[in-house]
Amino acid sequence: MLLAADVGGTKTLVGLYRPPGPRPAPVETRVYATLDFDNMSQLVDAFLTEVGTPAIDAICAGVAGPVEGLTAELTNAPWSADLGKIAARLHCKAALLNDLEAMAYSVTVLTAEEIEVLQEGQPNPEGNAALIAAGTGLNASHIQYIDGRLVPSASESGHADFAARTDRELDFARDLIRQHGRVEVESVLSGPGIVSLYRFTHRDGAAGCPVSDNDEGDTAAEVTSSALERRCPRCVEALDMFIAAYGAETGNVALRSMATAGVYVGGGIAPKILSALRGGSFMKAFLAKAPMDDLLARFPVKVILNPDAALIGASVKAASLIGR
Repeated sequence: MLLAADVGGTKTLVGLYRPPGPRPAPVETRVYATLDFDNMSQLVDAFLTEVGTPAIDAICAGVAGPVEGLTAELTNAPWSADLGKIAARLHCKAALLNDLEAMAYSVTVLTAEEIEVLQEGQPNPEGNAALIAAGTGLNASHIQYIDGRLVPSASESGHADFAARTDRELDFARDLIRQHGRVEVESVLSGPGIVSLYRFTHRDGAAGCPVSDNDEGDTAAEVTSSALERRCPRCVEALDMFIAAYGAETGNVALRSMATAGVYVGGGIAPKILSALRGGSFMKAFLAKAPMDDLLARFPVKVILNPDAALIGASVKAASLIGR
């Protein structure tokens, strides 16, 4: 049996999987509030108590933070993961991955129903791929084609510097620099980034806007809803800025990976704004990389719709630890 986990700053998904085939079959899955536990060991114990204690052959977890061997500290939560101790207790093989590295292991096993194609492109079956995902934060994975298979790599791309492209983005970046000293990519491309964009576009007043700027998570959802329903022009501008910046950064990741096999957009935000992503500004910003626009037009671009993609990817990696 395989044990897989997708550990985020807000929630953690844990699942038991059977290994046969390229995509392990789910047996039991659970969702937990990450901060209900002090560490990963406690969370795994809770899961195994609920579902029983089958013999585990391999465990793999994707964690939203930099990984060193089998340990990691979450970036956006005061939480640690030590998979070595868990594996020793369960007498199994183990792999601890960066969260996007784990999700990247899913891209070769996702079905047509689990993705939305934004650009068909001209896929190269022997090319590299790339993955970017915005949610609570932002990250990316460069997926290299090596010895006949796609091999994901870890990164902390969300903490790289944001590259403003327009006067309006420069004004926004200056606001964030005054507040924080620098602008990380995820300061713009994340749920909190949507809230920051909302505050920027409403900085002269929010009269008539239906959004109640209280809880940050709720505010991001309200801004998105207001923009998609076109109830507030300044919310529309905030979402438009987000989509254009997301498309531009996706193009950056695609070029850095030379992702001729495909560019995947994951995370919790993209499926919720799918109609806006189809609207054109995302792909326009993605392609606006002269003299590389013709090259980027050949890269397939796909949105991952399955919210369990990172958990599936962790199960795929766990299966590989036992040669399945």
